[in-house]
Amino acid sequence: MTESQRRAPATRVGATPAGRRQLRRALSSAAVDLFVANGYEATTVDEIAAAAGVGRRTFFRYFDTKDDVLFANHDEIVTEMEQAFERADPSRDPVEVACSTVSLVLDYYAADLDVSLKRFTLTRTVASLRDKEVATVDRYQRVLARYLQTRFAEQGDETASLRAAVAAAAIAAANNHVLRRWLRSGGKDDIAVSAARAFALVGEAFRPVNAETTVVAVLSTATPLPEVMARLGAAFQDSD
Repeated sequence: MTESQRRAPATRVGATPAGRRQLRRALSSAAVDLFVANGYEATTVDEIAAAAGVGRRTFFRYFDTKDDVLFANHDEIVTEMEQAFERADPSRDPVEVACSTVSLVLDYYAADLDVSLKRFTLTRTVASLRDKEVATVDRYQRVLARYLQTRFAEQGDETASLRAAVAAAAIAAANNHVLRRWLRSGGKDDIAVSAARAFALVGEAFRPVNAETTVVAVLSTATPLPEVMARLGAAFQDSD
């Protein structure tokens, strides 16, 4: 039995939502292997479809271009993020919810290390794939911003739109930092620990401040900025 025969899903598997997800992932896995083995430019849609055990027409029912196939789970992640926000406890801190939810991206990458590492290599060497990756990150960030803006507005924050945009950018940046560090380590870095640290920093930066609290700090004008920030942070913590 050939490799293609072993990995080929039955065409009828696309008749159900779960089957369609399975077929999208089969096409993505086949494409990644072919891109790495033969080169991105040299690989054709027909070759990808054949390696996944389907026809060209089936490929185009799932993807518009070769670029799209490398990010087959993108729509799934966005949908899961939106559903998680809908289910979120409204009493929880919005930034905490957003950080927890965006970790779905990390979960997807960690679930298939081999494909993730190959995709990382490809996005660093193929310009069109790198552009596609940037677009996917932007979409995650917009989903985060929409949720945060709604929650901040519900809290009566007059700067809800700006605060949401800044917080969403910070969360996306933290997520990307953790993901790239993990990928560069070959998957050996503890992605969960790194994520917890990164999101804790973001959460602290956007932690609601008690407007009724007044903190007085006496500092010399020669005090270095890092020391100023550290002493102010400690003062705010002591005032909680």
